[in-house]
Amino acid sequence: MKKQIYIKNAFILTMDKNSQVYQSGEVLIEDDQIVAVGHIDPALVKPDAEIVDATDKIVMPGLINTHVHTSQQLGRGLGDDVNLLTWLHERIWPYESNMTEEDSYISTLMCNLELIKSGVTSFAEPGGQFVSGMAKAVSQTGIRGILAKSVMDCGEGLPELWQKTTQEELEVQEADIKRFHNTANGRVKVWFGLRTIFNATDDLIIRTKALADQYDVGVHMHVAEIKEEVEFVRETRGATTVQHLENLGVLDKNFLAVHTVWLTDEEVEIFKDRQVKVSHNPAAAMRVLGFAKVPHMLKEGICVSIGTDGAPSNNRMNMIDEMYLTSLIHKGWRLDPTVVKAQEILTMATINGARTILDEENQGSLEPGKKADVIIINPNTIDMLPLHDTIANLVTSMHSHNIESMICDGKWIMKNRKVLTVDEDAIIAEAKERAKSIYKRAGIVLPDRFPTV
Repeated sequence: MKKQIYIKNAFILTMDKNSQVYQSGEVLIEDDQIVAVGHIDPALVKPDAEIVDATDKIVMPGLINTHVHTSQQLGRGLGDDVNLLTWLHERIWPYESNMTEEDSYISTLMCNLELIKSGVTSFAEPGGQFVSGMAKAVSQTGIRGILAKSVMDCGEGLPELWQKTTQEELEVQEADIKRFHNTANGRVKVWFGLRTIFNATDDLIIRTKALADQYDVGVHMHVAEIKEEVEFVRETRGATTVQHLENLGVLDKNFLAVHTVWLTDEEVEIFKDRQVKVSHNPAAAMRVLGFAKVPHMLKEGICVSIGTDGAPSNNRMNMIDEMYLTSLIHKGWRLDPTVVKAQEILTMATINGARTILDEENQGSLEPGKKADVIIINPNTIDMLPLHDTIANLVTSMHSHNIESMICDGKWIMKNRKVLTVDEDAIIAEAKERAKSIYKRAGIVLPDRFPTV
């Protein structure tokens, strides 16, 4: 017997191609799919359906975080107040290189908990060292994850453990795809990763793209992240990062470029022509990277989505916060309150996210035939009311505590703020101990902020 969940009396934001909104609508779910949305024929609802009265609540698609380092969750707080290369070489690489597979598993569980509690039903991981640990965690938490290995075959300062040949890096990724891709009822997928052009030879970049095409998956890479990166590529390879990737022939519709802060107008056009997908990470960008040309990219029709980056880059794996920041920073530094409107930001966090991870047919909107990835929002809190403009409030006034419940793949993941799939308290306790252990093994030295008595 197919199980049904019938949500009624909700303000429904479908995020479909017509941006349809229902003031008092319904969503009918059967097994892992959406059967009907809007004003539903009662005959479709089975007598034993689970009925959810969502009066005064908002129902919308789950958010999609297109760039989050789940393996860095246990490193929260390690990267504050330093430049990117110090952050990388003295804090993050030592930390990550001392992680075990079990550490990666617990870190991903911890990250998934934060994602769930902020309304994320799907995410893209740009690369840790243990896809096996990440896949195990995603399978258990019940949300969707596109996973990748952090891949590097060159560069100064790499920990000895990470000094691999091009062939070794490609072989382990192929093995990960064969073992984990499309597991957990399709919730776990595996892509190819390229950490950064600082640490990738042209041979690795070209062969990675070829394999991604062969396996019909994507490539996830940090691109034009900092000014020093663009200058490095110009000096060593004769062109800027984006132009060099274009010269290599790897920019394509299955290429996910993250940050993309240091792009020229001409390179924006290249992204448009090649249908490159972009993940905008506003909090991480404001720390040290700069301001991406998001209004320009949106105007040109480039698929721009939103990501949080990792805990040491942002400290908040919270898509609600990222939407709020996105609504502010582009207005502020351009002195133009009309750019990057609330409805565009909701699009970036939902349907554009689905397009970015190459799964628009299943995710990103509430439509019949799509996967049942749904969040229920309770706006009846002092910090979100009144709802004069519900769409604007979702971006500028909502907080993670307003995310009341979540369904992913047709199953309840969270009800009334309680995560149902894993033991939250046990994970937090384990994460605290493992974080201390990794920090000790890595030998990281942090500044004394204030004298301790």
